Amino acid sequence: MEKVLIIEDDHNISELLTIHISDMGFEVACAFDGKEGLLKALNYTYTCILLDIRLPSMDGFEICKRIRQEKIYTPILMLTSKSEEIDKVLGLEIGADDYITKPFSIRELIARFKAVLRRSSAPAVQEVMEEKEILAHQLFINVGKRIVELNGNRIELSPKEFDLLVLLASNPGRTFSRPNLLNQVWGYEFEGFEHTVNSHINRLRSKIEANMNTPEYILTTWGVGYKFREN
Repeated sequence: MEKVLIIEDDHNISELLTIHISDMGFEVACAFDGKEGLLKALNYTYTCILLDIRLPSMDGFEICKRIRQEKIYTPILMLTSKSEEIDKVLGLEIGADDYITKPFSIRELIARFKAVLRRSSAPAVQEVMEEKEILAHQLFINVGKRIVELNGNRIELSPKEFDLLVLLASNPGRTFSRPNLLNQVWGYEFEGFEHTVNSHINRLRSKIEANMNTPEYILTTWGVGYKFREN
């Protein structure tokens, strides 16, 4: 049976989530503080992690960051009472897959939970992508192993930077608008969050471009978005 981890210090919310997720056929594990949650996330395999941000001993941002640093790509759905845009952006930029603000309806939570699982599986596409290697000038990408090399040197990218690069490099010459990139890489239409794309593009360029003012790989289509160089 597939397992879901709920890291939530509010016992009432945790119990409510457990009931509904169990009804969907998942086994549920619960953690009620940050360190306990991180320990479980790092030592066991889960289909999805529901992660509160405000937690005792370690907050959800730090937990999400540590999970991604260990190259664990389990889908993470963040739950929080924080509604400030900066918190949503931070959560997404450190590797969360979606974000829902309390109070939320169970119907919306379940819909987002299912959407995160759907996006993370996509078996046909994923299997093809895992076999894929991309070579563009001096840039090499092994999609399945999530390896990027420039001139033979390993480049470390965050999960979202890697996904963004793979999407662009898989479609050389095709311009993607910022909303389109948000939808395809983050998997959700975060209206007003286009600057998240800009900040990821800038970080990506700083790692793979020799000169950010005259980029060689990730090009700007002015007034529209970004595209990858054509060989």
